[in-house]
Amino acid sequence: MEQFIEQYLPMAVELGTNVLLAALIFIIGSWVAGRIGKIIVGIGASKESLDDTLFKFLGSVARYVILAFVFIAVLGQFGIETTSIVALLGATGLAVGLALQGAMSNVAAGVMLMLFRPYKIGEFIDAAGNFGNVEEITLFTTVLRTFDHQQIIVPNSKIWGDQIINHSHHPIRGVELVFGVSYDSDIDKTRKVIAKVFADHPLILSDPAPDIVVSTLNDSSVDFITRPFVKGEHWFDVRYSVPEAVKKALDEAGIEIPFPHRKVILYKGDK
Repeated sequence: MEQFIEQYLPMAVELGTNVLLAALIFIIGSWVAGRIGKIIVGIGASKESLDDTLFKFLGSVARYVILAFVFIAVLGQFGIETTSIVALLGATGLAVGLALQGAMSNVAAGVMLMLFRPYKIGEFIDAAGNFGNVEEITLFTTVLRTFDHQQIIVPNSKIWGDQIINHSHHPIRGVELVFGVSYDSDIDKTRKVIAKVFADHPLILSDPAPDIVVSTLNDSSVDFITRPFVKGEHWFDVRYSVPEAVKKALDEAGIEIPFPHRKVILYKGDK
């Protein structure tokens, strides 16, 4: 009996010690992983300028990376060779990365969009050949809603690699409109008629004052380029309501809006 105890007691003590150390490493490592994940998420939630979704993703990544090292350290306490495990995990990660290359490019683009924030939820953008109101931004896609209430889901890699036009970025925007009148029309009178339409419109701002200038002398018309200024959220309302109002005002003032004419000359040759 004494010989049995002398033979196996050191092994039992060593095993028990390794189990306790492994448990301690696991408990402390899990706590650290969770704590760091919460700190990263908290950083994103503490400032309005930072994106919560991005920091939740980064918090999860940090947590699982730490847990992976904790798992390797626990295995090392039992004498398991961890070098091959690290190499296996690296090879597996490389294989998964290659298999999900397209998805990873969307994630990378999503991270960049959330860091630089070229647009936010609720803004109107023109990106990757699509136009609409931003309803959702995820790590993989951006969800847009069009005027006719269609949902467009655009991969982030297509948006980040292309031009982005944010129609809602500035609080005040100019609405560029062009109106053509005949050469017989009085320029000053036409300008006053258009200016009155702008002044009477409830959504057009008086400061800054609208621009109303003659821009082009075309073959059959004198073109006025105008630019009334509005709050960003009213841009589309003004863009699609003012042309009708100007047309009616010009008609009432007797100012002609020309349309293309074609003169046909018939030639009769000698019989």
